[in-house]
Amino acid sequence: MMQYNPQNPIIVQGDKSVLLEVNNPLYQQARDVLSRFAELEKSPEYIHTYRISPLSLWNAASTGLAADAIIEGLARYSKYPLPGNVEVDIREYIGRYGRVRLIRRAEDLLLTSTDVPLILELQRRKELMPYLIAQEDPHTLRVNPGRRGHIKQALVNIGYPAEDLAGYVSGDHVDFDVRLLTQGGKPFALRHYQQEAGEVFYAGGAAHGGSGVIVLPCGAGKTIVGLSVMNEMQCSTLILTPNTVSVRQWIDELLDKTTLTPDMVGEYSGQRKEIRPITISTYQTMTYRKRGVAKTAVYQEQYPHFSLFNDHNWGLIIYDEVHLLPAPVFSITAELQARRRLGLTATLVREDGRQEDVFSLIGPKKYDVPWKDLERQGWIATADVVEIRIPLPHETRLEYAIAEERDKYRMAAENKNKFKVLDELLIKHRRDQVLIIGMYLDQLDLATRRYKAPLITGKTSVNQRRKLYEQFKTGEIPVLIVSKVGNFAVDLPNANVMVQISGMFGSRQEEAQRLGRILRPHEDQIAHFYTIVTKDTVDQQYSANRQLFLTEQGYQYTILYEDEVADYEPLVLGE
Repeated sequence: MMQYNPQNPIIVQGDKSVLLEVNNPLYQQARDVLSRFAELEKSPEYIHTYRISPLSLWNAASTGLAADAIIEGLARYSKYPLPGNVEVDIREYIGRYGRVRLIRRAEDLLLTSTDVPLILELQRRKELMPYLIAQEDPHTLRVNPGRRGHIKQALVNIGYPAEDLAGYVSGDHVDFDVRLLTQGGKPFALRHYQQEAGEVFYAGGAAHGGSGVIVLPCGAGKTIVGLSVMNEMQCSTLILTPNTVSVRQWIDELLDKTTLTPDMVGEYSGQRKEIRPITISTYQTMTYRKRGVAKTAVYQEQYPHFSLFNDHNWGLIIYDEVHLLPAPVFSITAELQARRRLGLTATLVREDGRQEDVFSLIGPKKYDVPWKDLERQGWIATADVVEIRIPLPHETRLEYAIAEERDKYRMAAENKNKFKVLDELLIKHRRDQVLIIGMYLDQLDLATRRYKAPLITGKTSVNQRRKLYEQFKTGEIPVLIVSKVGNFAVDLPNANVMVQISGMFGSRQEEAQRLGRILRPHEDQIAHFYTIVTKDTVDQQYSANRQLFLTEQGYQYTILYEDEVADYEPLVLGE
């Protein structure tokens, strides 16, 4: 029987929440264990709260993590004996994953289980009834083969996620190799984790491989992981990205690091409509909706570009930044279950709570490397993360107190005193490449005028963006100001300082994306990530929520106040 051990860092509670002491010497080991099967909920300075949920356990089960290993990990770091109900629930939920399977027999799609009472229960569940065709035997239900994704969604909602072994179409063959030298003559090879991620996803072509999500930090080469999977499969591929800039970056990477030729790689966007063996498009293009078409019309009529999904023999669809997947793409993805699907992201967090849809329609988490592991291995930069809290101007306090909630956030986020702190940070980092990023354009316009630095927004043309990014890369521009367009798929390998002056409410994914912009490794530099917030306001509250994901990854925020900034010395390597 486990006894009380005060040296251990966690307390497991009966509601399946887990409290973790930050200052405990075993904090890091316990956090690494928890992150495999629990989700971070709260991260104040001294005690972090994790939650063990059915979805977190099913993602763990999909990687092969057994209930015994989870329970042993909790017991190893717990101060107190584990509540009996927690052990029972962990075994129950882990045991549910794969208890039902989807398999194919000729043209039929079958739902099977060795658990006969479960088959009887599923027959009677209204969520599944629309998709049932017939009962084949006590262990087998024949279901609608055209509704494979909807069936998987229904089973997740019922609480019995299916292991999908129904297989995939091969797609058209595309023959190419990974280069040993880039087009610029630089040596190139897949990093060990990039190669491993591709192999784990593909699983040698086995039925249990071919769909799922790979989670890697920004700066760790998610595009290269996509390339690794494509190299494993050698088939026609549709790649979906958040914006046109990232489309061009994918094209550049593929041509630079593989033997694919320009006539094999196409851009399908507002400017071009090229359909080639490897085709790259944007979510925005895919979700373009015809004016005047009723919302009750079929998807193909509402969204004219959706035909791209079905009219070509894709063997693989890659969803870049899968955490941004728009609802209409979810809908069509439910119909694309016969094709292999790869999601790439730095975080599986979705602010709309649709993680279950990512799980059922794209697939479970297949591969995940903690950010700090890659930092220790030198693949991403060491980061110093600082939150600077400043007061609201005295003359604004009354107006703030009586304002509506949304207006409160804007007032706090656009606090004019933030520029005084920003002035000091730019002096401290005058020899660095600095990105200033924010949400509100009025605030960014003021920054542009104040610092004589160029601004990139959604209205900046693709060519102008690429020109400014190039000038920033070469050091011609030392300070670059970007709106929230800078959250996504921006390759700025020499940026080593970012100052966040306003953010998208409490978006955890945004915080992860922004830090990722400066995590490309630098031989002799630390990456510095500053967030300037207005203390004792909703700005501070939202900032705390944005930090959750990064805290889970092992980053600890240094808190400074306005009067401490002048004396603050940014960390350097070796300290």
